[in-house]
Amino acid sequence: MDVVIYFKEEDTKLCGYVEGEIDTFTASVLREELEAVKIREGLEIYLDLSKVHYMDSTGLGVFVAFYKRALREKGKVKLTGLSKRLQRLFVITGLSELMDIETDEKVELSNEGI
Repeated sequence: MDVVIYFKEEDTKLCGYVEGEIDTFTASVLREELEAVKIREGLEIYLDLSKVHYMDSTGLGVFVAFYKRALREKGKVKLTGLSKRLQRLFVITGLSELMDIETDEKVELSNEGI
């Protein structure tokens, strides 16, 4: 499966829509698309992950690098539309405490299913 990302910009907001699976094989495509984003001070970037079906640690690394770059360049990044599975991935890694993630409900770390 591939990963697709497209953007829609309006004023000081940039909305990115990510679809597919983000893994070792597809992360480079996502990385290139995110590196091409011109971040300027005050730009609010929303990345909708509602159509991401799978993500591994390579994908997490891509988002962390983009998030750090946006902070350096005084932009803001918010991840939205994460499935419970993706939310759990961010919680387990501790990234949910560092990154701005919008969720409908908070996913707690538990021993269930481990």
